[in-house]
Amino acid sequence: MKIKKILLSISLLLSAAIYNQVKAQNFNASPFPDRIILTWSGDPKTTQSVTWRTDSTVRIGYGQILLESSSPKLEKPDAKEYQAVTSTLKGKEYQSANYHSITFSDLQPDRLYTYRVGDGKNWSEWFQFKTAPATDKPFSFIYLGDAQNDIRSKWSRVIRKAFTTHGDARFIIHAGDLINRSNNDNEWGEWHFGGGFINGMIPSIPSSGNHEYFRDEQRTLTLDPHWQAQYTLPENGPERLKESVYYIDYSNVRVISLNSQMIVLDSTSLKLQAKWLEEVLKNNPKKWTMITYHHPIYSTAKGRDNKEFRELFKPLFDKYHVDLLLQGHDHTYSRGQNLPFGTSGKVGGPMYVVSVAGPKMYKVDVNPKWMDVFAEDTQLFQIISVNGDDLNYTAYKASGEVFDQFKLKKTSKNKAGEFTDLRKNK
Repeated sequence: MKIKKILLSISLLLSAAIYNQVKAQNFNASPFPDRIILTWSGDPKTTQSVTWRTDSTVRIGYGQILLESSSPKLEKPDAKEYQAVTSTLKGKEYQSANYHSITFSDLQPDRLYTYRVGDGKNWSEWFQFKTAPATDKPFSFIYLGDAQNDIRSKWSRVIRKAFTTHGDARFIIHAGDLINRSNNDNEWGEWHFGGGFINGMIPSIPSSGNHEYFRDEQRTLTLDPHWQAQYTLPENGPERLKESVYYIDYSNVRVISLNSQMIVLDSTSLKLQAKWLEEVLKNNPKKWTMITYHHPIYSTAKGRDNKEFRELFKPLFDKYHVDLLLQGHDHTYSRGQNLPFGTSGKVGGPMYVVSVAGPKMYKVDVNPKWMDVFAEDTQLFQIISVNGDDLNYTAYKASGEVFDQFKLKKTSKNKAGEFTDLRKNK
């Protein structure tokens, strides 16, 4: 009996040690590239930006790129080499690390490229990506609501299921609150771990949420320094908000990212972003317009209401015929056009969607009920496909089961897409 008790004690100690090791996973940097992620800072037809991390001993970075030919002979002299811009990120609670950024340029539209990054000695694996088409061609993308909590353990399966459902997605929209505690390197480590190689193959379009912000020693609202370190984004937004407010044109779609945390907490930023947005909408040559931001203008969770945001921005969404608003923050699922009671048939007007990819959940407030479809306690991902005048939207549960489906049809550039409900069980 004594031997059995001793063996049981040893087993329990080993189990506890293993559990603690997993729970406190080490996300420290090394000389090898990690947190490799594609974004855009220029034209998606002819450029591609990539950012990665190393420890502080690596002071220089390179990227090599060439057209994919299926040949294993990928190294120089065939590959074109770029030198990275390198910056250092330091924190009181995490190790100093270097972030390296390159924008590959002069690329050919609608072509498959392969690339790798490193310091000349320590290289990543070779990744692939495809440039945007020069003409109006069908494509799809992924939209994810908040990741935020238990990112490694519970959110990772959602982004991976989205990838296995549609691995040819051209980009991924993240609607804010990618992490829970701002400037927490471990949580960013979990987020990059969850995305893994997907981030190195499919460009991300991230919007900042309230959990990407903190107040500094002067109580100034401050965006997590990881944001600009790890994402290389367009600088076409207003001053003081560059790389958190921006737009990207892909094929026949303009995707606009707003910084709703600064909208709801800073009156100057609210007006500044509204003025900027109107110019971007007014001078929009694209057929489809989608805007992503974190705080919904129509809330789904009890006790929440972003009145000033809604009163200033909704008239712009209506006036300039925005088709789709992709939101997060409320940790539920809902979608609707907030149309007058009794409206029926095919209606053109902005479609508002709130979704959640992570495990943190709230209750839906159905009074007043602006939404036509809603869900609680459900992790989801969305695949949105654009083909000329048609936009198809499908929301999937984490299991891969279809939860919601609709279609928008563009009959005129001066009108939002007309809505058709595609749900089988309405």
